Amino acid sequence: MPVVVVKLYEGRTIEQKRAAAQAITQVVVETLKTTAEHTQVIFEDVKKSDWAIAGKLASD
Repeated sequence: MPVVVVKLYEGRTIEQKRAAAQAITQVVVETLKTTAEHTQVIFEDVKKSDWAIAGKLASD
C-alpha cells in the first residue's frame, strides 16, 4: 500500500489538491503496479515561517 506524503506551503486550493491527488495516484498505480484503492496521498500544509531553505526561513 503506497503512501505518498506531499509537504507544501499552505494556500493551495481544494481543487489544486484534488488534481494533484489524481495525478500522483495515476503515476503511482502505473509505475508501482498497484491499484488506486491501495494508494494514499497525504497533503501537509506548512506555513512559510515554519520552513527553512539554505538556513533561511521561506517567509524571509
